[in-house]
Amino acid sequence: MTQYIKDEKQRESWFKDQFYNPFEQSVTLEQVEAIVQDVSPETTEVIVAQLPARPWTGSGLSPQEMTVLNFFQDQGITDRAALATLMGNIKQESKFETNICEGGTRPGYNGCHRGGFGLIQWTTVGRYSGLGRHANQIGGNPDTLDTQLSYLVTEVEWKKVEHLFRRPGGSVGSYMNAAYRWLGWGVHGARTTYSHQYINKIVENK
Repeated sequence: MTQYIKDEKQRESWFKDQFYNPFEQSVTLEQVEAIVQDVSPETTEVIVAQLPARPWTGSGLSPQEMTVLNFFQDQGITDRAALATLMGNIKQESKFETNICEGGTRPGYNGCHRGGFGLIQWTTVGRYSGLGRHANQIGGNPDTLDTQLSYLVTEVEWKKVEHLFRRPGGSVGSYMNAAYRWLGWGVHGARTTYSHQYINKIVENK
C-alpha cells in the first residue's frame, strides 16, 4: 500500500487512521516506526509493511468468539492451549454475551445491580465501576465487546497473569491455574471441558 502525503499534519493524521486500534486510547508516530518505512522523503511516500499474520484462526466459531480469539493473539498470546483456556473461561462466565447479568438476565450495564456482569462477570464494586469509568474515558459503551475487551487488559488482575498466558508450552491445566488467579471464580463449572473443546476449534491460520 502506497500513499502520498503532502504535509506533516496530514501525514500524522494518516498514520493515526491507518493504525488506529480501538483497544488503545491513542497512537503515536513512534509506535508505528517499526512497520513504516519512509522511502522517499521528497514526496513523503510511505510504504506500510504487512503486519504478521495471527498464527491461529477459528473453526466453527461465532463472530464474538473470533473477535476474542484475535484480540488475545494481538496481546501476544500465541499458545493454542493458552488461547483455548481463555476462551473456555469466558464461555463459562458469560457464553460471550456482553450484556448478561449473573443469573441469565440481559439488562445491560446500568441495569445489573447484583452479581457479576459482562464478558468475565465483573462482580466486585471496584471492578464493575471500573468498567463504567473506562467506557466514559474512551467514549465507549460498557455493554459492547470492544469496550469490555479494552477494559479487561487494563485491570491489575489481568496484568498479574498476562505473562503466564504469553508463555508458550503449557497445558490447559497450567493455564487454568492462571485463569483462576485472574478471575477468582466460585464455581469451576464446565470451563475445563470448554477449554479442551476450543483446542479442537482453534486451527492453524494457513
